[in-house]
Amino acid sequence: MKKRKIVIALGHEALGTTLPEQKIATRRTAKAVADLIGGDAQVVITHSNGPQVGMIHMAMSEFARLYPEYTATPMSVCSAMSQGYIGYDLQNAIRTELLNRGIYKPVATVLTQMTVDPYDEAFYNPTKVVGRVMDREDADAEEKKGNYVTEVEGGYRRIVAAPKPIDIVEIDSIRALVDADQVVIACGGGGIPVLPQANNLQGASAVIEKDLAAGRLAQLLDADELIILTGEDYVYLNYGKPDQKVIEQMSAAQAKDYITAGEFEEGTILPKIQAAVDFIGDSAIRKVVITKLGSGKPELTGTCIRK
Repeated sequence: MKKRKIVIALGHEALGTTLPEQKIATRRTAKAVADLIGGDAQVVITHSNGPQVGMIHMAMSEFARLYPEYTATPMSVCSAMSQGYIGYDLQNAIRTELLNRGIYKPVATVLTQMTVDPYDEAFYNPTKVVGRVMDREDADAEEKKGNYVTEVEGGYRRIVAAPKPIDIVEIDSIRALVDADQVVIACGGGGIPVLPQANNLQGASAVIEKDLAAGRLAQLLDADELIILTGEDYVYLNYGKPDQKVIEQMSAAQAKDYITAGEFEEGTILPKIQAAVDFIGDSAIRKVVITKLGSGKPELTGTCIRK
């Protein structure tokens, strides 16, 4: 019998913020992932990296400021670093949990690059805040390098673009590992954004919405299900208002109507709904579940989206 192919997108709560928090959070997350694997599913995992890549970018920028002989670290390299160390904790936590249950299955992290369009409008309107708080002098220096900054409380911070993901460079490697029934961690933090230039790949000064990357990953793998784990049990209409309403099920068409009506907040739930719509497409089989990381059951409860 064919196994269900599931892509799981882990949010911030599944990973924590600091190094000690991440160790604890990944052990808890591994239990939920192992429940799905034990339920006879092929599992591919992707994850957020917001706090982690911010910490790395801040540390590397400060290092270059204190030691001018060292070159500042590009955003794409910071993304690669975050993929590596989050993947390291995740794959070890999942491996341990599987072995504790008597399940012998390899777990691998694939350092993943995501191509983006150099003419994506996001490059002309950067919105993602990264890095440390700077004074005016340091902010001017960033702008002289061609980077964008924005004023925040206490000073200035750098902002980068969030272009749409187009293709996954390592998709054949990911697919081969999945076909070999291995647990794969890929497209961490949305993937490392790169620009194709003939036979070369040039790192882009950008970040990719991890939910949109998860949807693209699920599409390219022809997954049966996309599970997006967030901080709430369900998707809501009028979230945080007195007339807040739970959405237990909705069609992709209804989701599109809600997007058009501006029902979902940008930067939080909107990318998740957009990823769900893109993944489902015209398929009558695919489904998306958006929910909170729970105690772990083979069938998660939450907002279910189908065609």
